[in-house]
Amino acid sequence: MQNKGLVTAFAIIFGLVSLYQLSFTFIANKVEGDAEVYAKNMFDGSEPEERIEAETKYIDSVANDPVFLGFSYNDAKEKVLNKGLDLKGGINVILQVSVEDILRGLANNSKDPAFNQALENAKELQKNSQDTYLESFFKAFEAIPGDNKLASTSIFFNKNLEDDIDRDDTNEEVQAVLTRKVDEAMVSAFEVLRKRIDKFGVTQPNLQRLGNSGRILVELPGAKDIERTKALITQTAQLEFWEVYQVDQLQNFLISADAKLKEVLAPEVEEEAQDSTATDTDTDGIEDLIGGEEVDEQADPAKANPLLSKFISFGRSGTPEIASVRTTDTEIVLEYLQNPQVVQLLPNDLRFVKFVWGIEKTLTTTDGETVAYQDLYALKRDRTLEPPLSGGVVTDAAQSYDQAGRVSVDMQMNGKGAKIWEDMTGAAFSNGTQIAIVLDDIVYSAPGVSSGPIAGGRSSITGDFSINEGQDLANVLRAGKLPASADIIQAEYVGPTLGQEAIDSGVLSFLLALGFVLLWMIFYYGKAGIFADIALVVNILFIFGVLAGIGAVLTLPGIAGIVLTIGISVDANVLIFERIREELAKGKAQKDAIKDGFNNALSSILDANITTGLTGLILLVFGTGPIQGFATTLLIGILTSLFTAIFITRLFIDSYTKNGKPLPCSTSFTKNLFRNVNISFLQKRKIAYVISGLLILTSLGSLFTVGLNQGVDFVGGRTYTVRFDKDVNATEIENDMVATFGSAEAKTYGGDNQLKITTKYKVDDTGEEVDTEIERMLFEGLQPNLPAGMTYDQFISDDEGKEVGRMQYYKVSPTIADDIKKSSFWAVLGSLAVVFLYILLRFRRWQFSLGAVAAVFHDVLIVLGIFSLTYKIMPFNMEIDQSFIAAILTVIGYSLNDTVVVFDRIREFFNEHGSWKMNKIINSALNSTLSRTLNTSMTTLIVLLTIFLLGAESIRGLIFALIVGVVVGTYSSLFIATPVFFDTVKKRGIDLSDKKDEEEENEKK
Repeated sequence: MQNKGLVTAFAIIFGLVSLYQLSFTFIANKVEGDAEVYAKNMFDGSEPEERIEAETKYIDSVANDPVFLGFSYNDAKEKVLNKGLDLKGGINVILQVSVEDILRGLANNSKDPAFNQALENAKELQKNSQDTYLESFFKAFEAIPGDNKLASTSIFFNKNLEDDIDRDDTNEEVQAVLTRKVDEAMVSAFEVLRKRIDKFGVTQPNLQRLGNSGRILVELPGAKDIERTKALITQTAQLEFWEVYQVDQLQNFLISADAKLKEVLAPEVEEEAQDSTATDTDTDGIEDLIGGEEVDEQADPAKANPLLSKFISFGRSGTPEIASVRTTDTEIVLEYLQNPQVVQLLPNDLRFVKFVWGIEKTLTTTDGETVAYQDLYALKRDRTLEPPLSGGVVTDAAQSYDQAGRVSVDMQMNGKGAKIWEDMTGAAFSNGTQIAIVLDDIVYSAPGVSSGPIAGGRSSITGDFSINEGQDLANVLRAGKLPASADIIQAEYVGPTLGQEAIDSGVLSFLLALGFVLLWMIFYYGKAGIFADIALVVNILFIFGVLAGIGAVLTLPGIAGIVLTIGISVDANVLIFERIREELAKGKAQKDAIKDGFNNALSSILDANITTGLTGLILLVFGTGPIQGFATTLLIGILTSLFTAIFITRLFIDSYTKNGKPLPCSTSFTKNLFRNVNISFLQKRKIAYVISGLLILTSLGSLFTVGLNQGVDFVGGRTYTVRFDKDVNATEIENDMVATFGSAEAKTYGGDNQLKITTKYKVDDTGEEVDTEIERMLFEGLQPNLPAGMTYDQFISDDEGKEVGRMQYYKVSPTIADDIKKSSFWAVLGSLAVVFLYILLRFRRWQFSLGAVAAVFHDVLIVLGIFSLTYKIMPFNMEIDQSFIAAILTVIGYSLNDTVVVFDRIREFFNEHGSWKMNKIINSALNSTLSRTLNTSMTTLIVLLTIFLLGAESIRGLIFALIVGVVVGTYSSLFIATPVFFDTVKKRGIDLSDKKDEEEENEKK
């Protein structure tokens, strides 16, 4: 090998850089480990929250102290090897920013029938379309009968767009403007979210726009408060300041409304009254429930007062709180107040009123019951329905405390806002009224003005919220409002306990698999195996160093990709050692045998790794989240293993043999293994065709009749991983869940005390309220099997070290499930097409491509068939999800890797033995590669079996697919790919030698 010095220098520099990149991870882990020990010693036996708070305080106190080579914890934290959700816990969501809301805003909430019909039709088109919502809207608008123009005065020719759209613009011209405006809104939404998340306090957040679909991926590893996180990223932050009516101004209307509702709702009221509890409507205030006289829970005034019976109490005279209502009754009360016959009762000075709720509060009754309630407010609006002052004027916000020591949020307004605020507060002071501060239709506070107009544009929001809630509120106000509502259409939550368990099992499987491979290489190849092992360890260092250097996220599938890389990275060394053994067997001198062995193996190594790399690239392009992590580690592993096998191993071998030391590349046990094997593979191809035909027919039959167990990724729904304090019966739990949701599935997941529960209940509905409703239903349905006394908050808590309750949550909407299914289909199809073309270009004969693709189809169909036949009886999860697609593409890559090595040897034998008959050439080529084929398959299977038995439950299905794929792929490269190629070539009498190609080129010249 030439340039040994350059290669050595590069390897040393590469290794040092990798160690440098990984040193930051060691620094951060050391500080966090010290913090954990400190918290455990200080608060052993205390609540998890206290230990977590102690850890945080410890880290804050030493965050800027030098730890190693002058680097502090804060320095290191920015460069650590990122861990994904499944290893660290946290939340991963895909937000769908409502393009419909953006369009309505641009159209000034137009009432135009064609416009609104197109919006509704676009929703229907979206269910079975890969188009963006905007594209579907354009199609829907064009399809509406009549001469409809987007530039009409009733739609987009308005004050909002007067500088962009003319009355005479065509629909195509307006579409271009709307496309630009929607994109600008998406950029704004992305920036708003980025600013919010930057201040949230998690390390290494990941935020990405997903094409032009209006979707934004938000990944927050280490986020432990799931509800706080969801609120932060979905809150529109529409801040408004309104004058409010006082309770005295609305009492007569409410009494009249109650009487009218008694007439309208008499039949329903009697049923609802059975669940209602309330005090008399003339109580003095909410304090009556807290102490003093006992509330009569048996009273049933609902028959006489359908509206007023829902009130816990009226507000006091002169206050803006109209009434206090149980949170469970807020929806029905609002429905009553919006009843058309009730609205007609509003006097002229109240006809534009808008009823909204305050933030949720709690009280404890005299019998110890905790009641969640909200205050009702009435906003004073005019015919424009616009607030006098909105949040766009806020330039800064910060969490603070009011004079009573309560958490508050201070705001600073710009000059325009300060002037309006001064006028509003002046009027409120004069009239003795209040101003409500409203965020996303929730009143946070409605203070009066006691000391005259407030100049300077400073104001405060006070409310019954915690420090974290105050900080989050200040954060979203400072970042600004989202241009439209954002719904979570895909969500994954992993608790820190599951994350730590995944790390433990991943590390254990990694170390054992590595140990098996290292020992096997020494057993089979002796001292040469030791050199390969050193190269393999260097390879692992390079992989982790590159991952840390490029800021990649290490996930559980990513660890599987690394461990799989260990299994297949020895393939290059196996190819080299087998070729050296062949050259030595021909009687060549050791130096020449080593040189020719490396040169002859190079073609096969490159072809095999390029075909595997192509499937990895397809995964990287079409995959999301963990699948991209798998593809990233696979691709990095392929590149680093090529370098270490071709150059590092060569350095050690040349250094060892330069003084004539023998290196037989074998041991006494393996010296003559597979030396004189002479199997007639082609004679057995008809039997193989029959066996494979039966397997494929059985697989197709099962796929068409039984089908596959499609996971939430492909059909939409919600999946919860729930752990119990004792073993449970999955069938009994499933029956309980069916009774709760109407349709559900429960499967053992890991141990008998842990289940994976999936439901499609309200799969089309989005929003935090729906998610909370379903989680409460889940909790109530599982309550008989949960520990006595466990509350809902404990069930969904995110405490580190939690042993019982909801451990993981995953949700996918039907729309994104359809997108995932289609992208998966194109990923598989694209992989096959790319590899077919590569083999065609590399081997110059379509027969090679046909044989390889036939083998791949064979392997994929059998893997799918086995999953279809066995998913109901296997004791582990066999859902078809994105991880399974990663497994299928890996099987494709592995099968092609094996096949290409065989084809490369066939082509070589055609060149060397032009006088041999074709069947002799092919059989000889297959026999000569048998040792390499079985060796690579053996090491890969050892690795996969180790992960399967000891790795995390969440990737067991993926690993099972890979195990089946390796077995079937090894078989197909010998008995399908080559026979198909042989039968195709034989009938045409085609010469496949490179010499023939050279002759043809010479004739052309």
